[in-house]
Amino acid sequence: MSIERYSHPDMARVWSNDNKYAKWLAVEIAVCEAWAEIGGIPGDALPAIRQASLDVNRMRHFEERTKHDVTAFLRAVGETVGEAARFIHLGLTSSDVVDTGLSLQIKEASATLEADLAGLRAALERRALEHKDTVMVGRTHGVHAEPTTFGFKLAVWVDEARRHQRRLREAAEQIAYGKISGAVGNHANVPPAVEEITCRRLGLQPAPVSTQVLQRDRHAHYLTTLALIASSLEKFATEIRGLQRTEVHEVEEPFGTQQTGSSAMPHKRNPELAERICGLARVVRGNAITAMEAIPLWHERDISNSSAERLIFPESCLLVDYCLRLMTRLVAELRVFPDRMRRNLESSYGLVYSQRVLLALIEKGLSRDDAYKLVQRNAMRAWDTEQPLLSLLQADQEVTRHLAAEELAGLFDIGYYLKHIDTAFARLGLLEAPQTSSQSSVVSSSEPRSYRQLKTRN
Repeated sequence: MSIERYSHPDMARVWSNDNKYAKWLAVEIAVCEAWAEIGGIPGDALPAIRQASLDVNRMRHFEERTKHDVTAFLRAVGETVGEAARFIHLGLTSSDVVDTGLSLQIKEASATLEADLAGLRAALERRALEHKDTVMVGRTHGVHAEPTTFGFKLAVWVDEARRHQRRLREAAEQIAYGKISGAVGNHANVPPAVEEITCRRLGLQPAPVSTQVLQRDRHAHYLTTLALIASSLEKFATEIRGLQRTEVHEVEEPFGTQQTGSSAMPHKRNPELAERICGLARVVRGNAITAMEAIPLWHERDISNSSAERLIFPESCLLVDYCLRLMTRLVAELRVFPDRMRRNLESSYGLVYSQRVLLALIEKGLSRDDAYKLVQRNAMRAWDTEQPLLSLLQADQEVTRHLAAEELAGLFDIGYYLKHIDTAFARLGLLEAPQTSSQSSVVSSSEPRSYRQLKTRN
C-alpha cells in the first residue's frame, strides 16, 4: 500500500519538499525583516529579499557538491536576490531555519489532524445516539459478562476521542515554537529581539532557551500524542474485528457490491479496513519510540535526530491522518445487527444475570461467600448442561428458601442493567440529564442497596 495514494491532499502538501523549502524561505525572510526592524540591516534590502525564490533543481545542483542541504538552499536562493543576499541567514545556523520551519509544518499538519478528529468524534456521537438503546452483551475476557448497549460502547469511544482532541491541541501548542538563537543558542550573533520579532511574524512562540536546536522533548511529545491517537484507533478497530467474527457477527464493515474478500473463497467479507488500521497504528507507535530516542543529543547538539525525523514526522502525520479518516468512514458506514446482538445475549442461558441474583441473596441476609457459592453452583451447571440459569435457580431449594420463584424471575430483567445509560450520555452532553422518576421506573422493587450499606449491615 502506498500511503501517498490515500493521503489527504492537504497533509501530503504539508510534508512535500516544496512546502518544506517554502517554510525555510519564510523563516529567512522573517529574520531579515526582524533585523531591519531593529536597524541591523538596511531597510532598502527588503524588497529584493522578499522577492526571493527557489529553483529546486539549482539547489540539488549545489547540494551534490556541498553535501549540505541548507547551504545549497542558501546559494540557490541567493542567486535570485542579488547583492542583498548577503543579509540572508545573517547570524544564523542551519537549525534556526530547519527547526523553525519544521514547527511551521507541524502547525499546518495539526490543523488537518484536528479536523480529522472532529470528524471522527461527530461520527461516533451520531452512531452512539443511534444505538443508545441497542441491547447487547458486555464481554470481559471475551466471555459474556452483563448486558450493555452498543451505543454505550461507542459513548466510551466518544469520550476517548474528545481526550485526544485536547491532547493534540496541547501537543501542537508545545511544538509551536521557533528558535533563532545561533550556533549554540546563546544569541551571540543574533540578538533575542530578532528571535522574538521573527517568531511573532511566523505565528510561533520564541523558545525561552535553546541550544543549537529546539529541545526534542517537544517533538517526542507530539509524536507520542499521535501514537496515543493511533493506539485508540487500533483499540476501536480491534473491537470491530472481534464483533465481526462469524461466531459473533454483531457488526460488519461496509462491503461494496464489486468488492472481493478473498482470491480463493468467494464468501469472504473480511474486516480488512479495521485490520489495516491496526497494522498502521503499530508503525506510528514505533515512530514515537524513535522520537523519544532523539531527545538525548550530544552537548549542544548532534545530527542523530535529523535523519530519523525526516521520516517519522511525515510518516506519522500521514498515517494518523489516513487512519482517522478511515475510521470515520468505518464508523459512519458500519453495519449493526441488533437482532444478532440480542440472540447472542440470550445464548448464554441467562448467566449474565448472575450478579443480580447474588446481590439479591445478600440483601436477604446471606453472607457474600454463601450467596456466591449458591449462584456459582447453578451457573456452572448451566454452562455444563446448557440449561437456563433461571430454571436451575427456581429448582434449587437452598435458593428458593430465600427467593421465591416470582422474585427470581423479576431479577432476570434487562432494564435493570440499562437504567443509567442515559446518565452516561448526559455526562457527555449528548442528552439532557435524565429525570430521577424516569430512571426509577425501570428499577425492580427488589433492587439491592449499595454494597457499602450491605457490608455495614453484615
